[in-house]
Amino acid sequence: MIANPSPSLTVEEYLDWELMQDIRYEYLEGELVAMTGGTIPHNDIALNFYRVLYPQVRAKGCRINVADVKVRVSPTVYFYPDLVVSCDPRDLNAIKLIESPRLIVEVLSPSTEADDRGRKFNHYRSLASLQEYVLVSSDQINVECFRRGEGQLWLYRAYSAGDTITLESVGWTGTMAQIYEEVQLTEAGE
Repeated sequence: MIANPSPSLTVEEYLDWELMQDIRYEYLEGELVAMTGGTIPHNDIALNFYRVLYPQVRAKGCRINVADVKVRVSPTVYFYPDLVVSCDPRDLNAIKLIESPRLIVEVLSPSTEADDRGRKFNHYRSLASLQEYVLVSSDQINVECFRRGEGQLWLYRAYSAGDTITLESVGWTGTMAQIYEEVQLTEAGE
């Protein structure tokens, strides 16, 4: 991702302006952040997650989207997660953005990991609808799940090769092998 040096835009200006752009831009309180393309492993992981979650999510009457769907986190914050699930009736027929996600998955890359773990998670936690936030490594077999607990508590669970994963927010249980199926992992620096 790269920050755009343009002057600050209001939310309304951003929403209108972005429609005319060739690439997607996240919006954080006036700051524009260009979303650059990911690696093939990044894409494969997001698509694998989509593929295995889709039947479960659709059976529950929810929607699932990958990559190009904007999430309104607050009146001044808009992000593009790698995968988002919403079961809110207002989101089921949405055309422009999702407002009440139940599950958000971010596939980590060296250029986005700090932001996904820090700033984005801080904002995502403010969403009352969000039940789970999942971080997936694109250079090693590792998935981290943050699940909403009581009050402000978020429970943490890490998964590694051979583990079975449970995402309570959508009632799905699967394996790490499903998430990393045919993904060519590279070591850091390659």
